[in-house]
This record gives sequence, C-alpha cells and structure tokens, in this order.
Amino acid sequence: MLPKSILLGLLCAWCAASVGADGPAQRMSKEQFEASLKYQRGEVQLPNKVATLKIPAGFRYLGPEDAQRILEQAWGNPEGSGTLGMLFPSDADPLEANGWGVVITYSEDGHVADEDADSIDYAKLLKDMQNGAAEENKERAKQGMQPIELVGWAAHPFYDKQAKKLHWAKELSFPGAPEHTLNYNIRILGRKGVLVLNAVANMGQLEVIQARMKDVLAFTDFDPGYGYADFDPSIDKTAAYGLAALVAGGLAAKAGLFAKLLAVLIAAKKGIALLVIGVLAAIRKFFGKKNS
Repeated sequence: MLPKSILLGLLCAWCAASVGADGPAQRMSKEQFEASLKYQRGEVQLPNKVATLKIPAGFRYLGPEDAQRILEQAWGNPEGSGTLGMLFPSDADPLEANGWGVVITYSEDGHVADEDADSIDYAKLLKDMQNGAAEENKERAKQGMQPIELVGWAAHPFYDKQAKKLHWAKELSFPGAPEHTLNYNIRILGRKGVLVLNAVANMGQLEVIQARMKDVLAFTDFDPGYGYADFDPSIDKTAAYGLAALVAGGLAAKAGLFAKLLAVLIAAKKGIALLVIGVLAAIRKFFGKKNS
C-alpha cells in the first residue's frame, strides 16, 4: 500500500497529465479536481431508488461517478469500485490526511431475519473471527502477503430493533503501520436486502467518526415499500443468514459483493485494507451445524 503523500502526488501527476480527446494536455490542479466534484445536500434518493438520504448541513454526498473518482484516482483503489455513492463530512477534505468518507452499497440478498438479535454471543463471535483471521494469515504468508490482525471491537455491535439498524466497528492492525485502523460498519435491514455503509479511517478518529456515524444512522432510511416492515413472505426472498453473519461477514462471503467490498474498501489512501479474511472460516465455525 502506498503512503497517502505518494498517492496525492500521483493524483496531481494524473491531473497534470490528463489528456483530452483532441490531444492537448488538460492540466488540472488538486484544487480544480476538488472543484469538479459535484457534492449534493438535502434530500437525495440513491440511484437504485430504494432508499433516501436526508443530508443535513454537516454532511455532503457524491454520486457514483464522482465517488468512483475519489476511490480510484485520489485514494488508489482498483478500477471497478462500484458504489451507490459516498458521504463525506462537510468540515473535512477527502484529499487531506484527516479526510474520511462513507462508502454506500446495497445487497439485494433477501430479507434478513433478526430473531437471533438477543442470543448473539459477540465475544465468542469475535474470537471465531480472530481465529479465522489467524488461519487466513498463514495462507497470506505463503503468498508473500503481509498479515492483517483483527485486534477487537472498536465499538461493540449494537442492534436497534425498532429501526432495524445494526452498527459496529473493528480495530485492525497492519505490519509497520504507525496507527491501528478503524473500520466502522452500518447495516440497515430492508424488505429485500441490506443497505451497507462502511467508513475506513485511523483509530485516532474513532470518537469523531462514532459521533458522526450516529448522524448518518439518523438520516438514512429505506423508501416506502422497501422498509423492513414491507416484507411479504409470500413473494419476497429470505436471506440465508441472520444478524450474526452480517457482523462476521456473511454479506462479504457472497461471491459478487465480496469482490465489490474488497475493491471499494482497500483504501490505499490510508495504507489499509478491509478485513475480509477468515470470513468463511468464522461463519463455518459459528454456524456450521445449523447451516449444514
């Protein structure tokens, strides 16, 4: 992973070397790149038309095209970082060291039952996830890749039964990194799937991001007809997993979304990656007998 200073240098080089269709160089400074981003505020319906954001003054939204430019051109993610857009705090520049954003995706994997909400042993689930990560690190070592350690919960999982919103945060450690990494997760359960919001930052930003993500929880919801209560078991599909699997990585374990989340959350901007390792091992251990 490249340091952010190098990535910003590459961004400036990319802006300076950008060539138009007619051939002459179209030079763009960092300031011009930022000015070209079309931020939105107020009421914004997501492109898939299942949910609406009522964005207050403290936040701003970028649609999928500009979000892709941030992820790929500014933050160094691989091409194909498909999203429903991104949210950014109004008082932080996404191209600066303290910049952070919330990646929005959606999985229409079915209606997720929440009957297991009160019975989840999150301490045991964390241990299983850590064991799965340790096993996966052995394979990473064979491939010449650095290990990724799941240190623990940065924020303990919490499920709001009434709002059908689940959120938690993980603390990750990467070799040589001067600071641990924060991966803050929000899952909003709906009629046909789950709205997925992920923020990646440094652990030093935990207090700020935890407070701001509470705001995100408040202004993000499904549109009428797509909410959790709109589920019709006679015509709608039920997901093959429950809440615990959402935290352990059940969504990421699905083939299509696995690639998508990995692409959009390996944020070289911070020199970090989303911890998706050990997902299948943890799920098999935690749910093996039930799902077999």
